Amino acid sequence: MLKQQLNFKLSQKLSPQQIQLMKLIQLPTQAFEQRLKQEMEENPALDDSKEKADEYEDTFSNESTGDDDYGTEKIEAEINVDEYLSDDEIPSYRLSTNNYSTDDEEKSVPYASGTSFHQHLINQLNTYRFDNEEREIAEFLVGSIDESGYIRRSLSDILDDLAFTQNVYTTEEKIESILQIVHQLDPAGVGARNLQECLWLQLDRKETTIPIKLASNILKKAFDHFSKKHYDKLLVKFDITEDDLKDAIEEIEHLNPKPGGAYAGNNRLIEHVVPDFTIRIVEGELELTLNGRNAPELHVSREYNNMLQGYKASKEKSKSQKDAVLFIKQKLDAAKWFIEAVKQRQQTLFITMSAIMHYQKSYFLSGDERNLKPMILKDIADEIDMDVSTVSRVANSKYVDTPYGTKLIKEFFSESMTNDQGEEVSTREIKKILEITIGDEDKKKPLTDEKLAKILKEKGYPIARRTVAKYREQLDIPVARLRKKI
Repeated sequence: MLKQQLNFKLSQKLSPQQIQLMKLIQLPTQAFEQRLKQEMEENPALDDSKEKADEYEDTFSNESTGDDDYGTEKIEAEINVDEYLSDDEIPSYRLSTNNYSTDDEEKSVPYASGTSFHQHLINQLNTYRFDNEEREIAEFLVGSIDESGYIRRSLSDILDDLAFTQNVYTTEEKIESILQIVHQLDPAGVGARNLQECLWLQLDRKETTIPIKLASNILKKAFDHFSKKHYDKLLVKFDITEDDLKDAIEEIEHLNPKPGGAYAGNNRLIEHVVPDFTIRIVEGELELTLNGRNAPELHVSREYNNMLQGYKASKEKSKSQKDAVLFIKQKLDAAKWFIEAVKQRQQTLFITMSAIMHYQKSYFLSGDERNLKPMILKDIADEIDMDVSTVSRVANSKYVDTPYGTKLIKEFFSESMTNDQGEEVSTREIKKILEITIGDEDKKKPLTDEKLAKILKEKGYPIARRTVAKYREQLDIPVARLRKKI
């Protein structure tokens, strides 16, 4: 049986403008600049030119056109120039200052360009004499080197790829001989197939001394004992003293396990972090500024005002003119929405970062991570009366330039735990104390996780051993056995 019912339903939907704002908020500075560029290319009504009209005419009265030639379609020509261009009515000289001195801080960030790691190796290959086949093999080997400087694939796989992709039929022995030439390229250790070979290649280029000779033998004959820091077994195997072993290990520790990463222009050209905010200490008080690249001066193009004035002045309005004015109205709407979204983005970023700065004031004044207070997204969201998702968008992708370096904003957020005095402390504070404790330990007898947990408990932080292990791994600190030194 069919039944008719009347139901009330409450729903909430985001408008296109709100969605646009949320997308803009989550963009970091460089991505935001790209988004601005894209919008300006797609919308000719949007302009960032500094040349603006001092004032616009606002005599373009509301006008309704209903032409028979246009059928039943109405042309919405009720366009008030004042409504669309109100942001541009203030003369530009009233919005800027010219009282800057030559000593003011330069706000622009220089960018460096460089040669890629791969091209750096190819340039070195050009100094060797090869026949056509050898050159193809050498360039293929260089192309197989990853960003750390290693060739992670077996020679048999490379042999197959040369045959299938380069139409080069050769042998593993020939590839091995060309690989020996690749091993001669800079930086030392490049083209190695594993860490053992990488370290040995670097030692091989050094002047032969007793410690280097011993270090080379350790890498060749007892790499497993060395990597696991079984120093007692190394002393017995090579019949040496602790001082001899210490000198050899010191030589190995000065080698680079990732030769590719040491090259300034590796496969990924230098990535620059552009901070979205700057915090400075001025006369004992914190001062927050928003990167000017996050707040460009956008306005509606002056040419569009002229087009509207031309349409108003014309006596006979053709169908093509009416189509043009509809197009102009759509672009004006889109430009207004985008300009408003950019302003709201600027305001949201500043308000959020300001709340974070004041919440963590003691840290920003001292730079000591032990002064970081427990803080979660909801704390800031409640303080600025915004949604948690909005704070998350700001925190996850934005950087702030502080007197102590450029930091990712989300690093200031941490969970809390209660110490033995019943006070809530940040987990970041505990990690810092754990890091200091490990740094001060006796490296001949490094502290186990169980001993670290006991020490932290004595300092007033009752945490379990497994929690110590978790924090240690998050700090990228190895276990006690691997921290041992002679």
